[in-house]
Amino acid sequence: MYDIIVVGAGASGMTAALYALRNGKTVLVLEGESLGGQIATSPRLENYPSIKEISGEQFADNLFEQITALGAELEIDKVTEIIKNGEGDFTVKTEYNEFKGKSVIIATGVKHKHLRTKDDRDDLVGKGVYYCAICDGAFYKDKEVALVGDANTALQYALLLSSYCKKVYMYTLFDKFFGDERLQRAVRAKDNIEIRPNTSVLNYVGEKELEAIEYKDADGEIKRHKIPAVFIAIGQVPDNKAFTNVVDLDKDGYIIADETCRTKTKGVFVAGDCRTKPVRQVATAVADGAVASTQASIYLESLN
Repeated sequence: MYDIIVVGAGASGMTAALYALRNGKTVLVLEGESLGGQIATSPRLENYPSIKEISGEQFADNLFEQITALGAELEIDKVTEIIKNGEGDFTVKTEYNEFKGKSVIIATGVKHKHLRTKDDRDDLVGKGVYYCAICDGAFYKDKEVALVGDANTALQYALLLSSYCKKVYMYTLFDKFFGDERLQRAVRAKDNIEIRPNTSVLNYVGEKELEAIEYKDADGEIKRHKIPAVFIAIGQVPDNKAFTNVVDLDKDGYIIADETCRTKTKGVFVAGDCRTKPVRQVATAVADGAVASTQASIYLESLN
């Protein structure tokens, strides 16, 4: 039986593991997809204290090396249910296994929000429709691409794509951005980024791969833009339904918890973007990981 089972290997989850390990606890980290969470797909991390600039992937790799060196165990397996058998006794079920722990920290982060199109098409994802520019942008070197979004991730993606794509068409719902001023200035200064404000992408066009996007322009006219690729950066959504027997969710699906990171169930804690909070950044995710792990350690001590 592990002292702490951490569900999720993003910045918050790995920080929770780090603090637990340094506190002498045994730790298992369960991750259903890929290491690093959202930050691992960010081309540049520039707002983390003491680090001028680092790629999100490198930041995540550094954290992973740090916790494995201290003895963290990792399983790539999606958690499907958390069961409390008694105080200090939890069963964490996954798609292929089940594990026992004395406490659990949920740090599942958020997932990319998909653009809902007129024909509700997800069949072109990976075939011209993408949600990660750092993963797939290089396939379109020297070509024109489209980008949908208006906040920090979209601005970062636009700058990344503009460095090797012939041109980037940036579609935004409003006539302003909602990201950092520095990123806005950098985007507006790029000659090969064309901003198309007050537009909404309605549909994807193409059979086996994307051929064009259909959109409504600022005048309300429906138009088509022939383009081989569109990158979607319109936000994230949580995926916490598997944990509803041990936590409460708000109307948007986030786990209800305050700055103590305690949930309604003693022994179950939450960290990072998957919980109710006003700011979702790497710095706040890491802070949550430290708090949740400390609270879990206090809970474990209370069992004795």
